[in-house]
Amino acid sequence: MEISPIIPGDRQVIGAYGAGLFRVSGIAFDHSVLVFPDRTLAWPVTAFSDIDADCFSPVLEADPAVEVLLLGTGARHEFVPPALRRQLRESGIVLDSMDTGAACRTYNVLMAEDRRVAAALIALD
Repeated sequence: MEISPIIPGDRQVIGAYGAGLFRVSGIAFDHSVLVFPDRTLAWPVTAFSDIDADCFSPVLEADPAVEVLLLGTGARHEFVPPALRRQLRESGIVLDSMDTGAACRTYNVLMAEDRRVAAALIALD
């Protein structure tokens, strides 16, 4: 019995992550990334302390709209300030923060379920 989800070939799948590296749909990135089901973008965030509302503008402008944003905060989980979480919520986006590895795995599951998800992933040191 096949139990792995069938994922359309045009979807962005996070295949690997590690020290300063992400492999998304076979393409290597050596920096933080924003991953959407249909594309992956460079993300100029190198540390959790760099995060502010402006760094999420590509997510806020996405079409189709993102419903769930997974924030990979690096090697360990960091808590997002309530004001930022509230600001995204007012735009219709639920923000869930976790360590980067967990965010990669969760993104793949939600994307395979055809959810409107994106992942903002801080590269690991």
